[in-house]
Amino acid sequence: MSWKYLNKSAPTKERMYDVIRAPVVTEKSSAGSENAQVTFRVAMNASKPEIKAAVEGLFGVKVKAVNTMVRKGKAKMFRGQKGKRNDAKLAVVTLVGDQAIDITTGI
Repeated sequence: MSWKYLNKSAPTKERMYDVIRAPVVTEKSSAGSENAQVTFRVAMNASKPEIKAAVEGLFGVKVKAVNTMVRKGKAKMFRGQKGKRNDAKLAVVTLVGDQAIDITTGI
């Protein structure tokens, strides 16, 4: 964890882009949009307050809650060689009221 962000100050615009890596577009995450939820792949060292500030800063919406999970990488075989997928941290962001984020347009 970076000591720079322990003072709870707002992250810079550059750090916001580092925190939010990509939206997750799956059947399950699309079903969450009915409940004003959006799922993002985020940096492994990102905290919940940082994720909240990044989403509010980049998309201009109000965030109600942030839930995070770390998805462990699977062991896989590729052309007879063993390999492992990378671990990924996911954040499910719940928005206030009837707000929405259009993830198809980009930032």
